[in-house]
Amino acid sequence: MIPVGVSNRHLHLKQEDLYTLFGEGYELSIAKELSQPGEFAANETVKVIGPKGEFPSVRILGPVRKFTQLEISKTDSFSLGVKAPLRSSGNIEGTPGIKLVGPKGELDIQEGVIIAERHIHMTPVDAANFDVSDGQYVSVKSQGERSLVFNNVLIRVKDTYALDMHIDTDEANASGLKTGDQVEIVK
Repeated sequence: MIPVGVSNRHLHLKQEDLYTLFGEGYELSIAKELSQPGEFAANETVKVIGPKGEFPSVRILGPVRKFTQLEISKTDSFSLGVKAPLRSSGNIEGTPGIKLVGPKGELDIQEGVIIAERHIHMTPVDAANFDVSDGQYVSVKSQGERSLVFNNVLIRVKDTYALDMHIDTDEANASGLKTGDQVEIVK
């Protein structure tokens, strides 16, 4: 069985964008550790403004990254008026941009808005146990009264990962899943 982590809309920032939004030399502060080692939900939030709507307080996840990326759900994309494509994290080329407003500045990112593909983080030992490999797509079955099968679930393998399947709020609501529930790979 694989634990589930439900991912709400959130923002990853590169260093220079963090400084633009929060001031030169600013460092994110940890509100809560996340399931993946070294990753955290920061206390800091920013306003996100799209062509049609805005979210006044979108959580930043740390640590800083090499690129700025806003991960939203399909429902969020309608609210913001942005045609965000379904992509794996980090695959932001050709994606739409958005306006970000922080306490010390604002910026219009030119790309980086995505709907993250559902995926499973695992170690190489986990991958061997589940007989899967990095980059492979699998099907995953949930339990409960709204059980369903998620197809096209990306496997992501790295020594530093912890076993966890990430889905967004739309997927969680459709399946009745919450963080900590368990799912299984369908052979």
